[in-house]
Amino acid sequence: MASMRVLRPLAKAASKASLASTSKTLPRRTFLPTRTFATTCSRPKPEPYMPDDVDTTSLTPTPITHFSETEIMLAESVSKWANEEVAPKVREMDESETMDPAIVEQMFEQGLMGFEIPEEYGGAGMNFTSAIVGIEELARVDPSVSVMCDVHNTLVVTAILKYGSEALKKKWLPKLATNTVGSFCLSEPVSGSDAFALKTKAEKTANGYKINGGKMWITNSMEADFFLVFANLKPEAGYKGITAFIVTKDMKGFSIAKKEKKLGIRASSTCVINFDDVEVPAENLLGEEGQGYKYAISLLNEGRIGIGAQMTGLALGAWENAAKYVWNDRKQFGKLVGEFQGMQHQLAQTYTEIAAARGLVYNAARKKEAGEDFVTDAAMAKLYASQVAGKVSSLAVEWMGGMGFVREGIAEKMYRDSKIGAIYEGTSNIQLQTIAKALQKKYTQ
Repeated sequence: MASMRVLRPLAKAASKASLASTSKTLPRRTFLPTRTFATTCSRPKPEPYMPDDVDTTSLTPTPITHFSETEIMLAESVSKWANEEVAPKVREMDESETMDPAIVEQMFEQGLMGFEIPEEYGGAGMNFTSAIVGIEELARVDPSVSVMCDVHNTLVVTAILKYGSEALKKKWLPKLATNTVGSFCLSEPVSGSDAFALKTKAEKTANGYKINGGKMWITNSMEADFFLVFANLKPEAGYKGITAFIVTKDMKGFSIAKKEKKLGIRASSTCVINFDDVEVPAENLLGEEGQGYKYAISLLNEGRIGIGAQMTGLALGAWENAAKYVWNDRKQFGKLVGEFQGMQHQLAQTYTEIAAARGLVYNAARKKEAGEDFVTDAAMAKLYASQVAGKVSSLAVEWMGGMGFVREGIAEKMYRDSKIGAIYEGTSNIQLQTIAKALQKKYTQ
């Protein structure tokens, strides 16, 4: 079958390796905050407490800085591909503000667009954390490629897996795993942080629905053929009328009105989309009518972990690029810049902050996998990771001096790319509000 992908045998091989003798285990990869025991995409929801009569002394400790063998192999595979295939094209794609079609094709070939899609539908059949690992590794090389992977996996694919009928899964998951880029269409000119103030409307027809309106800031627009569109079917009901639909690029009345020219992640397409009497068949309804707002909230909560991974990957990529330069190339006053204590302290401080951000990201991912409440954790992860990415990428430019300011390397690009982390899928203020509400609920007596 044409849908057999690189990560499918990788996942199987890693699963077998995890059952092998401990004397033959792979070397541990440090500084990657994960656990070993969550290597499947579905886990039973845990009990809210641990009974007093349960003896926990025999349980094997699982440090948060621990990767399963599946995840080690995945990280190494994605890193190798990104450095060999993406890295040589990063500057060209940034300057042209276009994603190389060959990169998109290879992402499907490598299985990067179907992490959680079950093998029966042509995907890798891996867990949520595996998607986060892949997103982070891609961002270390190019955040633009990472965001395509992120939106496609954590928002679009997750939507079909969670809310799609069996018919929709059979129709779309094989395509999303092998050759069809997905796009998530929620934001509008007047509904950004207040997403549910959207004006795009849907009305019932004899054969399904008709959509009219427009969307803004839509990622993957140019490359996508599958669009998950949120429109209000019953405006009089307010946000409770919001419904999710599947729209394809070839539908009459669908048009891309404008491609935005952005500060950062330039190779990632961000566009304005219009819907002019777009006829949507009844079978393209996702889930139930009027449940779109619930779906969007749930999906964005998961997506924020992906954004956190983008930002930690970006931060580490910027840090590594600058650290190698100051410890190997740049000399001032007769010695390497990285030998000055002032520089060493900055490198140590920022590396520590990256590690802390990654701890938040992977903790949120593991809690999501375990069926625990992870909403506040996701908000903290996205908030702090975006702050760290902005700080580290800015300092990295300074550490490299003139070489950090010119376009010959990736330092200035990473700096520009970092800004989006505090904006999309919920601004930093929205994350703070989410965290504050949870704390207020917990501590109000």
